[in-house]
Amino acid sequence: MAGRFTPRTHTPGRPPRATAPHPRPPARTRTRVWVTSKGPLDLPLVLGPLRRGPADPTYRTTPDGAVWRTSRTPAGPATLRVTATRDTAHAEAWGEGAEWMLDQLPAMLGELDNPEAFEPRHRLVAETHRTRPGLRLTRTGLVLESLIPSVLEQKVTATEAYRAWRLLVRGFGEPAPGGAPEGMYVMPDARAWAMIPSWEWHRAGVDSKRSDTIMRAVRVARRMEEAVAMDQEAAAARLKVIPGIGPWTAAETLQRAIGAPDLVTVGDLHLPGIIGHALAGNRRADDAEMLTLLAPYAGQRHRAARLILLSGRTPPRRAPRFQPNNIAPL
Repeated sequence: MAGRFTPRTHTPGRPPRATAPHPRPPARTRTRVWVTSKGPLDLPLVLGPLRRGPADPTYRTTPDGAVWRTSRTPAGPATLRVTATRDTAHAEAWGEGAEWMLDQLPAMLGELDNPEAFEPRHRLVAETHRTRPGLRLTRTGLVLESLIPSVLEQKVTATEAYRAWRLLVRGFGEPAPGGAPEGMYVMPDARAWAMIPSWEWHRAGVDSKRSDTIMRAVRVARRMEEAVAMDQEAAAARLKVIPGIGPWTAAETLQRAIGAPDLVTVGDLHLPGIIGHALAGNRRADDAEMLTLLAPYAGQRHRAARLILLSGRTPPRRAPRFQPNNIAPL
């Protein structure tokens, strides 16, 4: 892409201009200690939905129990490291968006969630609710960082979507600021997403329908981010204005961005069968039956679905795992 890299040629007779970047000053570490009022903290349970596959360059867990995240905040790129002991979170942040990330920490760890409003109606749900007291719905306050990987997950396997996200973030994002583990990156900003050439989308295995949807979304990125200040119905309507973003993508995005407790992922290939099997013994349930089964949890249907998934009560597999094709060599 023209202008992306410094030219290697120079005027004859003159020494080549130095291209080495100036060293950046060490990123300042900002810290925060926060005590929750919602009971025990379970970081993997709360922040796990933000991870897009085992090799996500924006999310990492380390043997000391810390969760590392990178984000493209309104103030700039940031790296966050969080550890928790019972009800207390210890956070460190680096980068231009460090203060923003620390301000957002309580919401990210579920402080704005209202689990007390949930009342189990099925024995399976009640048992999982009892054994998972640390479940909170995260709220990142950022739309694009959840919207783009959700679009990449449309109509493909998780393996294909995770690969595309990994390649695009590493190829067009920037290294994580501060003391992040090696290999972590901050996702590209809206302009950088819009500048990705078509062949790079193809190389990452992303078809034109999904890449075009992302292009349309990033061109109105500011309007998309305004959804975090709306209720879940208005926020979903805002996202679905973009052609290519339907109920499935809107729900997957807003469950993470605003912690929407009642947005159910309809249109999913597996979720209706899992919920139908767990609550009614019907692995062939469709969206309509799933919504009927979740009706007693009106206002908290997403939380109920999370608890059902966490129960492990899934229908047994009856066919070999689907082997996706890679379109990159085509």
